[in-house]
Amino acid sequence: MAAAGSCHCAVRFDKTARSSAFPPLYGQKLRHGAHFSGTTIFSPVSSPAFRLKISCQSRTSSAVSAESSVSGKADLKDFLHINDFDKDTILKILDRAIEVKALLKSGDRSFLPFKGKTMSMIFTKPSMRTRVSFETGFTLLGGHAIYLGPDDIQMGKREETRDIARVLSRYNDIIMARVFAHQDILDLAKYATVPVINGLTDYNHPCQIMADALTMIEHIGRLEGTKVVYVGDGNNIVHSWLLLASVIPFHFVCVCPKGFEPDEKTVEKARKAGISKIEISNDPKEAVRGADVVYSDVWASMGQKEEAAYRRQVFKGFQIDQSLMNLAGPKAFFMHCLPAERGVEVTDEVIEAPYSIVFPQAENRLHAQNAIMLHALGR
Repeated sequence: MAAAGSCHCAVRFDKTARSSAFPPLYGQKLRHGAHFSGTTIFSPVSSPAFRLKISCQSRTSSAVSAESSVSGKADLKDFLHINDFDKDTILKILDRAIEVKALLKSGDRSFLPFKGKTMSMIFTKPSMRTRVSFETGFTLLGGHAIYLGPDDIQMGKREETRDIARVLSRYNDIIMARVFAHQDILDLAKYATVPVINGLTDYNHPCQIMADALTMIEHIGRLEGTKVVYVGDGNNIVHSWLLLASVIPFHFVCVCPKGFEPDEKTVEKARKAGISKIEISNDPKEAVRGADVVYSDVWASMGQKEEAAYRRQVFKGFQIDQSLMNLAGPKAFFMHCLPAERGVEVTDEVIEAPYSIVFPQAENRLHAQNAIMLHALGR
């Protein structure tokens, strides 16, 4: 019997002849501290001379616990908040997105950095764009993505998040999660031993804003020094814009009705960074003047639909229509993270206008996320 901890077992063949029937184990180690009561495992090969010898060394309990500790992920790269990274890293990821997008657009399918890798995609909050863009992107780059819907694992209900994180880490190379509570993504990242990507929480949506930044670079030619005016609810999209503004310099304005402002601490964090000009306004007509981008989102997000009728009353005057875009000026583009409620936060005329870049923006979810996953996996 080993002392404290489990048995770390090295495998070797005691053989007089080689066989192709058992190649995966030859010269490798068994992972995850496998437990064996004996010292010899007989292979399915008929020859009795073909045996696996197991030499066991004790693993201390501290070594086992370190496997699931935060320090065990020091060399991995979770993507939870944009401001977890510096300006150079964010721009490097965006540059990579442009490169890989061009490769895919050319029809070249030889770039397969995720070949042999798997990703679990956890959805407690369903989505079309997030699922399709992540699954398509990971597949195009050679990997296999596994969809886990709201009823598949019931994270935090049927099973604790910390247990799910540790189990999936043993199956997969990367985890993406789209959840309600921000604490859930933090817990996944804390206990997982593989990179965790934030596909959206009620607090922020970093992948969306990375796609938005990519779209601005393509259509405006730059991100730095632009003016982005968000009109609507001070929600998770706004929080991610604020976190980006704490890393890369641009002018960000959130225009919302009183009482619907973004999180005060996040606003203060962006202002204290001293990188960008940050404004919170209640006057859409004044705020949009000189904008490079006028941005909108639904007024009632998922989980707030019971407030939809009330919010439509409160948000009157915050709809983006042609008259508001005229005030923004001729250089302004319109962006929306989708899904859009046409005729509510934005008119059909605006979303279908030549200055609307909503659908290139939606496509860029795939390309920005590919670059994020490449960065997270060190590729």
